[in-house]
Amino acid sequence: MAAKATTISVPGPNGGREVRISSPDRVLWPESGFTKLDLAQYMTAVGPAFVAANGDRPLALQRFPGGIDGEQFFSKNPPKGAPDYVRDVMVVYPSARSHPQMVIDEPAGAVWAVQMNTIVFHPWPSRAGNSDNPDQLRIDLDPQPGTDFDDAVPAALALRDVLAEAGLNAFVKTSGNRGLHVFAPIEPVREFQDVRHAVIAAARELERRMPEQVTTSWWKEERGEKVFVDFNQANRDRTMAGAYSPRALPHAPVSTPITWDELPTVDPRAFTVQTVPARLAGTGDPWAAFGEYPGTIDALLGWWQRDLDSGLGELPFPPDYPKMPGEPPRVQPSRRKMD
Repeated sequence: MAAKATTISVPGPNGGREVRISSPDRVLWPESGFTKLDLAQYMTAVGPAFVAANGDRPLALQRFPGGIDGEQFFSKNPPKGAPDYVRDVMVVYPSARSHPQMVIDEPAGAVWAVQMNTIVFHPWPSRAGNSDNPDQLRIDLDPQPGTDFDDAVPAALALRDVLAEAGLNAFVKTSGNRGLHVFAPIEPVREFQDVRHAVIAAARELERRMPEQVTTSWWKEERGEKVFVDFNQANRDRTMAGAYSPRALPHAPVSTPITWDELPTVDPRAFTVQTVPARLAGTGDPWAAFGEYPGTIDALLGWWQRDLDSGLGELPFPPDYPKMPGEPPRVQPSRRKMD
């Protein structure tokens, strides 16, 4: 018989809040045995760092009512019954339709999302009050078949140098899987397409420097055994797991901020729902200074224009986007004809 609901105390503004957790003994990660209550306690422990990284942003929630091996779905609209300390903001999608999305301002909001069966949190790269203009440049380094996390490490270090040359201060975190996420704070004065072009410019520069290790090829069969620099994560309505967000993988990993110094020797599998709270308490948040010195993407847009002038054009958009000016022909899911 399932355990009765319990209530946990979540520190925060005005003395914190009591958040009710129903079915606290429901197992979310069968391999590890981690339960819904374990996840709520994890989110309470990392709450301030989680809110610093993901708060005041539109959030998509990846929800798993029966645990990671069961049904899952994305909530763009906030779940019904949100408490008064959880708000929402209207955002515009590529289709030009508008939807409200949840916004978290304190740790109790994240714990309440766990109560609503959220495991993975997907924040936008823009703030709730200015959702059309990202304040983060994000690049996803995605190892392709035949490569692994160790192949993403040198790519991330080289990407850090590329961004530094463009005047940006880069931060890094594990993806929670095999890849790495490289972020840089930017002034929120450009819209999504400009930021996407800046990401493409950085990705192409990285590819020039590491042509045997990384690729910008959108078509999967053209990528080879390389690390894919996923420029399309910079599009409107494209998100990745946020800092300190759990992932729906068997060992309950967490997308974890790390320092550049520890990157060459880090083991991403060591960062889990069980271990990250103690790490955070012991070493502090490597992203604590994120956003203190936002840069501009002006230099990267200069590189983008340089590449346009040399004959390099637009790159493909995701298949569910409206056709964009200058975009090459789309053939999905790949260039290969389907029988």
